[in-house]
Amino acid sequence: MTAVSFQSVAYLLAALLFILALAGLSKQKTAKRGNYLGILGMAIALVATIGLALLHAENILLAAGLMAVAIAFGAVCGVHKARHVEMTAMPQLVALLHCFVGAAAVLVGFNSFLMEPGGYFAGQMNVYHLGEIGLAIFIGGVTFTGSIIANLKLSGKIPGKPLTLPGRNIINLAMLIAYVALIVPFGLSRGVEAGLPFLIVILIVSLVLGIHLVMSIGGGDMPVVVSMLNSFSGWAAAMAGFTLGNDLLIVTGALVGSSGAYLSHIMCKGMNRTFTGVILGGYGNGDASKKSGGSKQDYGEHTETTVEDVARLLKDAKSVVVTPGYGMAVARAQFPVASLTKQLLAAGIDVKFGIHPVAGRMPGHMNVLLAEAKVPYDIVYEMDEINDDFDNVDVVLVIGANDTVNPSAETEPDSPIAGMPVLRVWNAGKVIVFKRSMGNAGYSGVQNPLFFNDNTDMLLGDAKSSVESIIGELKKQLRS
Repeated sequence: MTAVSFQSVAYLLAALLFILALAGLSKQKTAKRGNYLGILGMAIALVATIGLALLHAENILLAAGLMAVAIAFGAVCGVHKARHVEMTAMPQLVALLHCFVGAAAVLVGFNSFLMEPGGYFAGQMNVYHLGEIGLAIFIGGVTFTGSIIANLKLSGKIPGKPLTLPGRNIINLAMLIAYVALIVPFGLSRGVEAGLPFLIVILIVSLVLGIHLVMSIGGGDMPVVVSMLNSFSGWAAAMAGFTLGNDLLIVTGALVGSSGAYLSHIMCKGMNRTFTGVILGGYGNGDASKKSGGSKQDYGEHTETTVEDVARLLKDAKSVVVTPGYGMAVARAQFPVASLTKQLLAAGIDVKFGIHPVAGRMPGHMNVLLAEAKVPYDIVYEMDEINDDFDNVDVVLVIGANDTVNPSAETEPDSPIAGMPVLRVWNAGKVIVFKRSMGNAGYSGVQNPLFFNDNTDMLLGDAKSSVESIIGELKKQLRS
């Protein structure tokens, strides 16, 4: 078997493993297996790529040394991040990783254009290849700057408020038209000197477009942005694969791009958005007058409860549903929540979890938190699976959630989140909301009338401490 055929077989095997990995990651019960299959596929692809590169290297020792340094540097950075990044910071870490994919696509595109011009311009032009380079750099540039802005917004280093420039969609459209106008003369250019100015301007346009796209999207829509950038990074990788003539990179990029696009569609449905509208930017802000009207409305006075009362309520309940949100991640409350769940199940109480598609700051954020705390997979339900069951639930524990359980999405047409699908927790017999204080109106800035309902009590304070106190009090009451 020749080196090239060995690489083809290895790439085919890796591609199959990546497809199986995606299938595994589609369900919580098989997600761990999916991760292992993805790791195995990447290891096979990496070994095959390194082996072929060394076989074709003029100086094997130098090539091996450079690759070893690059791999070691990446491994150290990856291990450091994996060990030190909190789950609350995972969304911004994912956004940062997307920016690396975009940067790689840009660098590969420029390298391909600058280092091998002879094959493209000598004798005849390869217009298609130049088009691949231009598209790879454009998508990569948008992904690079867009991911950086998403990271800064998610980490709170810049405000989450959307940038609403006059005619913002026209600005985005103008930049897309500018790209099309530039890619044509670039594809018809002859030689590096003639094509490089067009390519540089394409890069500048893409970088500006990436910044404006994400700056125009409000903080409340960041889950959609993360999945959208995931899709962009996949297509950037696929275009880099076309540029390099690497079949595996094309397949892998297409898998990531298409799965990210479908995930974005799911996220958009979960937030009552349109996919096209999110790409064009400008969502997540709502109308200013509507927002102020919704947040200033007088919903009455809230009622507060105590740890003892909540423990007594849970002891007497037959069914309990927990609806977590980003506040649970901030408080690191998933571990005591898992312990409370175990305690309730042991007492013969039916416990389920209701997960909103956009709970947290990225797709699947709550699922990962619960899996980290070893909450049984079979009691975790998506919104569509559990929303019709709240009428028969005795107690709902809302832990750190706000917008995803806000009834104004269904009852107030003027609300900025009007039409957004939400968990109808207010239909339960009793709702206990774990919240640090009443002063925080949530990530979207919209007040939640749920907090003032007759069947809702607020348990204010740190969620982790509150749940731990409930566990201790419940043990006392169950023994008595």
